[in-house]
Amino acid sequence: MGKLFGTDGIRGVANEYPMTPEMVLKIGQAVGLYFGGAKKSAILVGRDTRISGQMIESALVAGFCSVGIDVMRAGVVPTPGVAYLTNATAASAGIVVSASHNPYYDNGIKLFDSTGFKLSEKIEETLERHILDSGASATSKTNSNIGKVVELTDHEERYINHLKRSLSKECRLSGFKVVLDCANGATHRIAPKLFKDLGSSVEAFFKNPDGQNINDGCGSQHPQILAEKVKDTDADIGFAFDGDGDRLIAVDEAGQILTGDQILAICARYLKGIGRLKNNIVVSTVMSNMGLGEALKEMGIGNVITGVGDRYVMEEMRKQGAVLGGEESGHTVFLDYQTTGDGMLTALKLLEIIATENKPLSELKKVMTVFPQVLLNVDVSTKPPLESVPQIKAVKRDVEGDLKGRGRVLVRYSGTQPQCRVMVEGPTATETHRHCERIAKVIRKTIGS
Repeated sequence: MGKLFGTDGIRGVANEYPMTPEMVLKIGQAVGLYFGGAKKSAILVGRDTRISGQMIESALVAGFCSVGIDVMRAGVVPTPGVAYLTNATAASAGIVVSASHNPYYDNGIKLFDSTGFKLSEKIEETLERHILDSGASATSKTNSNIGKVVELTDHEERYINHLKRSLSKECRLSGFKVVLDCANGATHRIAPKLFKDLGSSVEAFFKNPDGQNINDGCGSQHPQILAEKVKDTDADIGFAFDGDGDRLIAVDEAGQILTGDQILAICARYLKGIGRLKNNIVVSTVMSNMGLGEALKEMGIGNVITGVGDRYVMEEMRKQGAVLGGEESGHTVFLDYQTTGDGMLTALKLLEIIATENKPLSELKKVMTVFPQVLLNVDVSTKPPLESVPQIKAVKRDVEGDLKGRGRVLVRYSGTQPQCRVMVEGPTATETHRHCERIAKVIRKTIGS
């Protein structure tokens, strides 16, 4: 049995180890025992729309109940909704059954503590030892002490009201024409209702999940259709969420797709301008475009860089006393309002900036110049330390030498999939793509699947 936890919880192919009902039952027992303790408070469980969600949720709930832990079941709800509701309902922990932006056949388990923050690596290591201990099931309770399950009914409205409160009192969103791509995922009900409630004209699509169409050619990973819809309908803006709703990619009124880095730069400038950028710091990751660092420097804003993963961004934000951080992939964290990335919250803040400054998104995005960047994902059969593979080490060194300080190279393994990610930034798109493909070719030859 290998390591269970990756960069964002536990993830794998549904019905294969570790995402089998038998293993998930043990996960539920271990998590229940860890967070249950002497305090008799329930664990809150939510999920996205993939077909395996109910199976895995049921196994988790059975595990919790078998060790005497009560459960609040929220059904389909975005990941940031679970983070908020965990704290709001005084739950002992929050669990999301989701594989985020991955295809429908994957699934996973994300965990939040009682305050709505993702778990530290230290806690994950402790949980992993308990999960892999075959004696965990010996702690099952007698009939009179088995946990109970409560179905939540008002949680969507509570979460929507929380999002509405994030807007400044002077902000009015009536009159905006908004197009939404709900990725056939967890935002398919909440997002259209939220923006309609705030007075915007809304056209929502990819909002009919069937268990297998989540993230399928849609959502934050595939915003091209959204871009066309924005142009065809003369909309003011388009928003694409991922399957569990913690990422956002935006499209401006001209149909141009913005990256998470551009969104971060826009929000940083705005928060600094209104005196709300605490400690004048923005936290980003090593995957962020070089243009973000340049833009923040020009604005006189400090930039702290972390490893990949919104959990690491959040940990550094709390350490630095920052209120804004995020990833190029579209995770944006507003710590004044939320304890994790929240796609709908980010969308609301972008609309607030547009409304307050009376400028379209195409104008606001000029705060940052995007350096040409290419990212290739290479399927791999094994994950040896990259520095231990001479061919990969050599080609990376050669490319960095060719760039001569005019770009950068980042090669790393995915923490959630059997892939190696190759990212190259350079002076021109053609040169950047050539360098990236050169590295990817060597990886395919040496450790490719």
